[in-house]
Amino acid sequence: MTKMFDLVIIGAGPGGYTAALQAADFGMKVAIIEEKEIGGVCVNRGCIPTKALLYASHIFSLMQSSDAFGIFTNEISFDYGKMQKYKDRSVVTYREEICQIFEEKQITVVQGRGILRRDRTVEVHGKEGKEYYQGKYVILATGAKAVVPPIPGADLPGVVTSDRILGGGDWNYHRVVIIGGGVIGVEMATIFNSLCSRVTIFEKNSHLLGPMDDKVAQELEEILKAKGIGVYCNVDEITIAKEDSLICRVKTASGEEISEKAGIVLIAAGRKPDFTGLFGEDVHLEMKDNRLVVDKNFATSEPGVYAIGDLTADIQLAHVAAAQGTFVVENLANREHSIRLEVVPNGMFVSLPIVPSCIYTTPEIATVGITEETARAYGMKVRVGHYSMNENGKSIITRADGGFIRLVFEAYSNTIVGAQMICPRATDMIGEMATAIANGLTATQLSLAMRAHPTYSEGIKAAIEDAMHLEK
Repeated sequence: MTKMFDLVIIGAGPGGYTAALQAADFGMKVAIIEEKEIGGVCVNRGCIPTKALLYASHIFSLMQSSDAFGIFTNEISFDYGKMQKYKDRSVVTYREEICQIFEEKQITVVQGRGILRRDRTVEVHGKEGKEYYQGKYVILATGAKAVVPPIPGADLPGVVTSDRILGGGDWNYHRVVIIGGGVIGVEMATIFNSLCSRVTIFEKNSHLLGPMDDKVAQELEEILKAKGIGVYCNVDEITIAKEDSLICRVKTASGEEISEKAGIVLIAAGRKPDFTGLFGEDVHLEMKDNRLVVDKNFATSEPGVYAIGDLTADIQLAHVAAAQGTFVVENLANREHSIRLEVVPNGMFVSLPIVPSCIYTTPEIATVGITEETARAYGMKVRVGHYSMNENGKSIITRADGGFIRLVFEAYSNTIVGAQMICPRATDMIGEMATAIANGLTATQLSLAMRAHPTYSEGIKAAIEDAMHLEK
C-alpha cells in the first residue's frame, strides 16, 4: 500500500533535512528517505569530520610553537586514533541532534534507497523490503560523490578519496600526495602538514582553488609553501605506480618531470552529482551537462518534482543546498521568502551572488560577491580597499602571519559588491559582508558601527578606509 505525504524528500543531507524541518514547521506531513546516514555527506564524510580533524591538527600545530608564547613541554605527540574518535564523536553528536529534531517535529524517516517513479511516487528498497511513498510534492536532494579521473594507477591500494580518509584507519600519512588543489585538497593538505607529514599538491589548473580569486589563490600558495607543502600547478600528465612505495609521477605544462613517493595518494579532483539508482524506468527528467535542469523555482521537468543542491547547482556547498531547500518549501507553502539567493543593488545591472565560500586552511579563506577582475569584466567601475593583516593587532598577538582583507565597492554609489578575506576567523567574519551585500550597504553605512580592538574584524574598517581614501 502506498503511504501518502504532503512532501517526500529523497536525501537527508543539508538540503534535504533543512527542507524537511522547514516543511514540518509549516504543518506539512513529511517523509525523508536516506539510504545511508542522516546528515548526508556533509555531516558524515565531509564538512563536519573534515573541520573536526582540522581543529585537532591545528591544536597540535600550535603546541609545536608554544615556546614562542612562553609555554614549554618536554614532549609533544599525537594519537591519530584518538583524533579519529574525537572526529567520530563530533559527527555522531551532530547527526543525533538532527534525528532528535526530526522526532520532535514528527518527520517520518525512512531508511533505504529511494527510486523516483511517475506520479510523484518513491519506491523504497530498505530493511522492510519494498515500500511506496507518494507526495503532493517530491524534492530530490541526493548530493554528490567523489570524482576519480582516469589516472593510470588510480585503482592501486593506497590511492584513496577523502571518503576513505575521513572514514578512519591507522596512521599511514608520513608522505602524502594530493591530486587536486581545490577546497578538499588544500584542507587535507593543511591537516597532514599540521601533523608533520610531507605533503605535495599537484593541480592541473594554473593556480589553486579553481575559480577562486587569483590574489587569494596566490596568497594561499605562498603560505602553503612557507609551511613546507610542495605545490605544483599546470600539471599536464599524472601516473601512479607501486614500487617499494607509491610513486606519483607528473609532467607540467612546461615539460618539467616530477616524482614523489607517498604512503597515501589522495585524489581530490572534485565531486559530481549522485544519481545512482535514483530514477525508475518510468520517469525521464531533463538533464544537461550531467545536472538536472530546473526552473527558477527549482522545479524539474517532472510535474511536482523539485531538485536542489549538488544535483543542480554549479556551487557545491552545504549552505547553498540548505538555502535552496528553504526556498522551495516556502514556495510550496505560499510563504514569504526568508532568504535571497541573489541580489541586484539599485543602479546596477549585474546579478551579484551572495553565497559565502569558505575554506578552513590556516589561515582561513572566505569570499562573497564578486572580485575586482569580475567587476571590470562586467564593465563596472569599482573602488578596491586592501588591508594587510600583518598590520593587525590581533594578528600580531596570535602570530598569524600573512593574509589580507580586500573589499570591492561600486565606484559611484560606493555600494559593497564583493569581499575576499584570508585571515583567522575569516569564515565567521564573511557573514557581515554577505549581509552588507544582500542589503546594498554603502561604505559609509559599513563604517558607522564600531569594531572592537583588538580584533581581526578591525581589518574591515581599514579596508573600507583604503578604498575610500579616508584619513586614518
